[in-house]
Amino acid sequence: MTSYPVTTQDWGNYRLFQLRNAQDMRVLISDLGATLVSWHAPDRSGRLADILLGHAGPEGYENNGPYFGSQVGRWANRIRDGRFTLDGVPYQVDRNQGGQHHLHGGHAGFHQQVWAVAASDGGLVFSLQSAEGEAGFPGTLRVEVRYSLDDDGTLRMDYQAVSDAPTPISLTAHPYFNLNGGEADIGDHLLQIAADQYLQVDESLIPVARCAVAGSAFDFLQPAPIGARLAWPDGQLAIAGGFDHCYCLNGGTQALRPVAEVYDPTSGRELRVSTTEPGLQFYSGNFLDGAEGRRRYRAHDGFCLEAQRYPDQVNGPDAEAAILRPGQRYQQTTCYRLGVRR
Repeated sequence: MTSYPVTTQDWGNYRLFQLRNAQDMRVLISDLGATLVSWHAPDRSGRLADILLGHAGPEGYENNGPYFGSQVGRWANRIRDGRFTLDGVPYQVDRNQGGQHHLHGGHAGFHQQVWAVAASDGGLVFSLQSAEGEAGFPGTLRVEVRYSLDDDGTLRMDYQAVSDAPTPISLTAHPYFNLNGGEADIGDHLLQIAADQYLQVDESLIPVARCAVAGSAFDFLQPAPIGARLAWPDGQLAIAGGFDHCYCLNGGTQALRPVAEVYDPTSGRELRVSTTEPGLQFYSGNFLDGAEGRRRYRAHDGFCLEAQRYPDQVNGPDAEAAILRPGQRYQQTTCYRLGVRR
């Protein structure tokens, strides 16, 4: 791998760090929220474009309602009523989704915090300490996320965390992709997800049942255009205004394996996702309409593929698998590999 120095620059009250590779891809990451701010990458003609949605400047990320590019935690996605019981003790955490449910770490989740940053063997390590009681969660949690950008176009994120008391944990990155660089919406993007099942949701987007994808709009075992699927008459799509559902990935957990591909026929760009996690939240940007970013966004201008534990898992039969206990180490790896089909 060609070695390029990590560069830094001031960005209002924060800092921006740049990773670069031999394809002249350039990834900008902020210490606010350990946020992926932009990813400039070539199309099949070699023309560079930013394939991430985001805000125009640092001020937008101080609130960042859409969670553009952020690392979210300590719990990604939703917890019903913001409540769970751990070792017989009930806990109430922030209810920041409509005042009823917990979402993405609460009012001041990891996306709102300034992370410490250190260079590490051509990459960057972002670290954060989340205090006991923060957002209502038990235990002091120490988190690290290491970013690296390989010459083959792989942006790799390696997560580690330890806690001094039992606590739920589910960490994920929340970048919004548009592989055509924003020249159109994501309707023509072809999506494939290696999952035979997904989690159906209720009106609050909390999972209620695990269902087979076969015969439904949610079947992406073979590549299918996102826009055409959004038009299917499906009750689950009506609830969410599109896709905002977690897929139960094939292949078990712990091993890093490919789980999704997205191809944009206009630009030739192709995104491949690999992860060690059991779940992948596919979000089709349903609530982007009117969001102010680098431009005024519309619904379905971007998509997210967020590798994580299952939403509300802390209240389900697999709750223990989402608990980090003292002496254990949480580890997760997710890779976004960006290439071009000629």
